[in-house]
Amino acid sequence: MLHSFTYLAPRTRAELHSVLANEGAAASLLAGGTDLLVNVRAGLARPKVVVDTKKVDDFAGIAWSEREGLVIRAGATINAVLDDAKIRSDYPLLVACARDLASHQIRNRATVVGNVVNASPCADMAPALLCLRAHAVIGSKSGEREIPFSAFFKGVKRTVVAPNEAVERIVVPAASAGARGGYYKLKRINGHDLGIVSVALSIERGGEMRLTVGSCAPTPVLIEGLDASLPADAVVAAVLAAISPISDVRATKEYRLHMVECYVRRLLDEVRS
Repeated sequence: MLHSFTYLAPRTRAELHSVLANEGAAASLLAGGTDLLVNVRAGLARPKVVVDTKKVDDFAGIAWSEREGLVIRAGATINAVLDDAKIRSDYPLLVACARDLASHQIRNRATVVGNVVNASPCADMAPALLCLRAHAVIGSKSGEREIPFSAFFKGVKRTVVAPNEAVERIVVPAASAGARGGYYKLKRINGHDLGIVSVALSIERGGEMRLTVGSCAPTPVLIEGLDASLPADAVVAAVLAAISPISDVRATKEYRLHMVECYVRRLLDEVRS
């Protein structure tokens, strides 16, 4: 379906903030475009203005510092995460989630920020960011604010980001480096597909265990504060009590609950061994 819109490509953060302040809800941000352009073509999105964020100075790349931790900027692609040596060595859960996102070609365009801002309950990068205590840095003309991902998602396709704001980077704290973890996703078909249900698990160096379940509530669900030595039955009970799956065209509620339990038990065996 054809749809005309104004295309803008600001070069500085100040220009981006000015565009968003002026256009508000009429503007849609373009990072990789793997969601936005599909929705425009399908007639599901009809933006007046499309704002390309990949040309903004300092919006590309991944950085690391002992003080701040891992910084994933707005233009960083999923494949950039997979290619980063620091992430591969110290944040294996990020790698596990990134590897399961779509195909290599899509990962060359899709960004980590775009994946979570789209706010799908089955977003692949959300489980890792929730488990690893990441936060989003959101910018506007009024300045910056930091929001932990535990408070970032507000519903299906809804986040705390206002129309005049943009997520400029994601920060994964240095304290989360070295956490062990794993990720499982059930798909409708073999290969690259959306998740019917997904489970991520991380165990921090201090012994706390955190799990995130996708596609079983309007937002990804974080279960935190669990001791890594808890019996498997107790962990499963805590996870199942936190989620609220539905039956739909992809799977029944009962099947989702069953697969969550299977994945939790499998991850406990693998990550705790």
